[in-house]
Amino acid sequence: PKLCVLDETDSGLDIDALKIVADGVNALRSPERAIVVITHYQRLLEHIVPDSVHVLYKGQVIKSGDKSLALDLETNGYAGVIGQAA
Repeated sequence: PKLCVLDETDSGLDIDALKIVADGVNALRSPERAIVVITHYQRLLEHIVPDSVHVLYKGQVIKSGDKSLALDLETNGYAGVIGQAA
């Protein structure tokens, strides 16, 4: 496929299953394919290094960055990012 959308694919997975999913996603990566991974948790991004991270709020992208944005959200939560967008 040229576009893959994985919506909370890590929900309910144990660490072994998470690694299997991550390996599959990493195997699909190519310049000809877009993979959108939707997650609320950092743990998936320990195995899949994203090209970019976007925060959506009320249907709008309110902040974009690299993996460090996801790490910041894991540590500090969404309140600061949402507050900046308001």
